[in-house]
Amino acid sequence: MHVALRPRSGCLVLCLCLSVFTLLLQTLWVPLETTLEEPAGRSPEERGQRGLGLRRLALRLEALSTQVQRLSGGRGGAARPGGDDLSRMLRSFRLDQRGLTRSVEKQLRRVSQRLEQLSRLSRTASHDLRPHAGPEEKCEVPADRAYPLCAEKVEFLRARWHTDPCYAFYGVDGTTCSILTYLSLTEDFCPLRLGGNHSVPPWRRKPHSDPGKAEVRTSLSPLYEVISSSSGPAVDFIRSRVGRMSERWTRAALRMRQSSNETFPTQMRVLLYPGALAGSVGRRFEALVDRGGPLGELVQWADLGACLTILGHNLTFSTSRRLLHSLIGAAPGRGSCPIQRPLTFDLIYTDYHGLAHLHGAMGMAFPHYQCRFRILDSFGTEPAFNLRSYARSRGYETLWGSWGLQPLQYLTMFPHTPDNSFLGFVSEEAAREDSYRKERIAVIYGKQDYMWQGKSEYVKAISDEMETHATVYQPPGLASNLPGFIRNHGLLTQERFVQLLRRAKVFVGLGFPYEGPAPIEAIALGCVFLQPRLHPPHSADNNDFYKGKPTSRKVSSQHPYAEEFIGKPHVWTVDVTNRTDVREAARAILLTQVKPFTPPEFTCEGMLERLRGYIAHQNFCSKSAPTWPPESALRMHLGPLGQSCVSVCRRSSLVCEPALFHHLNGPAAFARLSIGCSSMGREANHLFPSYSPWGRHCALQQEPLLFSCAGSDPSHRRLCPCRAHLPGQVALCPDCL
Repeated sequence: MHVALRPRSGCLVLCLCLSVFTLLLQTLWVPLETTLEEPAGRSPEERGQRGLGLRRLALRLEALSTQVQRLSGGRGGAARPGGDDLSRMLRSFRLDQRGLTRSVEKQLRRVSQRLEQLSRLSRTASHDLRPHAGPEEKCEVPADRAYPLCAEKVEFLRARWHTDPCYAFYGVDGTTCSILTYLSLTEDFCPLRLGGNHSVPPWRRKPHSDPGKAEVRTSLSPLYEVISSSSGPAVDFIRSRVGRMSERWTRAALRMRQSSNETFPTQMRVLLYPGALAGSVGRRFEALVDRGGPLGELVQWADLGACLTILGHNLTFSTSRRLLHSLIGAAPGRGSCPIQRPLTFDLIYTDYHGLAHLHGAMGMAFPHYQCRFRILDSFGTEPAFNLRSYARSRGYETLWGSWGLQPLQYLTMFPHTPDNSFLGFVSEEAAREDSYRKERIAVIYGKQDYMWQGKSEYVKAISDEMETHATVYQPPGLASNLPGFIRNHGLLTQERFVQLLRRAKVFVGLGFPYEGPAPIEAIALGCVFLQPRLHPPHSADNNDFYKGKPTSRKVSSQHPYAEEFIGKPHVWTVDVTNRTDVREAARAILLTQVKPFTPPEFTCEGMLERLRGYIAHQNFCSKSAPTWPPESALRMHLGPLGQSCVSVCRRSSLVCEPALFHHLNGPAAFARLSIGCSSMGREANHLFPSYSPWGRHCALQQEPLLFSCAGSDPSHRRLCPCRAHLPGQVALCPDCL
């Protein structure tokens, strides 16, 4: 059948046929999870039945058919044959949905033949027409020096717009006009059309809000409300810990109210999102909670929530990835597009898993808002591992690093990495009436069988001196692998575990887990912590646990903080391969009277004071150099060859403060130290600023993200920004508050 078409009519039919063709291809070959109604990352069981997609196709084609009939009716009979064919095709779909696939293939062949006939009449119309604006409208990519990436982005979207449904959500349909509209209004890569004034994309606008004042609360009721909508063993643990410690938080809040002045900071809108509890990773984590799995991170999340609540901030809590998308206004799809509106949270506390979830949902809005993120990171992230380009070129790239945040945005469990911010937690406390009533009991620190491997002689030497107890998870129906002289209580609740520690004289480390909260809590309950010395020190070079972690630390004992910041008589570190040393240490501990001890930074007051300082003074969204801690806190030191600034400052009973590095990054700093530089240059290197005696070369830092307290080299003397700290509060200096 031959159909005579005028060029203008041919363009209309060509566009309509191409729309049908593209629509069919999307529905048949794009997986269902990429449709607008389906979020990314869902399992096959959650993707629904294929028939749902077919029904959607029929409905969408029906709507297109109505548009075809309306448009072709307005043009007389010229384009009606194409519209009639499409209507017959749709009726066929509705009558026989089971044979839809075969029908689609047949109609695709017919559309292909028609396209060959029409392509001779118009070869460029498909890119230059917008169906909703009429066939006459044409769009050309502007050549504007203010938008140098516009043409490149247009070409990218022409080829890739169909790979993520978020583009269609924002109105992209493959035409140049729709792409330019999207790139000008949503992504800000192209100028506005028709000479319109430039406007900020919606997600970059400041939301209209009237924040209140953060007044100190004496109740944790708001926290109970926000976590009540979540469930599972991990959240139950968080809820239980908050309830058990609520009286202590209330007492600390009352003391803070009495000592604080009448000025109140701005109330922050805060999102708590433990990404490790979301999705498939969360299900695996949850399964371990009741089987002796790690609970240290949950302790931190519970105490962080309580601390922010007492400080008067407005909290939202979620362990759902779907809810996260809703809370941040993510567009439906795979995360290639920016969020739909300005981020309504002033701060988002999450972890490395949650950081990846945010990155996968925010598109280009992620770097714009990443200054608001705070990452709970137990073992720390050093600057050399944090900047992707540098890490890749220097061999520091790992699984967890390379996010390019300010290193102080990472929050650690202990103050072992001065380049990060020390968040910490709140330790248990001894009951006053029976603090010193200790029995001849040792409790072994290790809740799973594998932690005991190779430690039988060490544990036997201790059991020769005192009754030895364990709290190892015992799977139902399986025989215990523990030595017969061990009294195993099985996995205990936190309340019963605390009761056991109140009776015990010694809390015995097996070498793993590293740097957990339990030893600090045991010391606070009047126990002595006996731990193995690790020789050689464990690090990513010789230990599987540390491999892949973004740190170069070398851990010389199971709990370096306990060894270095607390020490004897509360902490004893021994060579576990020497039974004589172990037995003598156990006997000496039994003869030592030890009072319960809690470092001030692990009390409710200490954590409240620290976090209040961070929220008030750490502004990572500012483009200017940091002003906190103040310059008056700076103590400048030139270290010896081969030492990091962590070691240089600690040697003088100070701590390295990375926020003060910018005061040292210039010729004046070398002059103050009477260093004569024969040459001076800038380079991106995590060891700079530094001085090299060979050639008397003074090196300055070119990349502020690489200012690093960590890192050493035999050919460099590090220029180090040290500062003093409050007694028992490493994170704060005397001039900081």
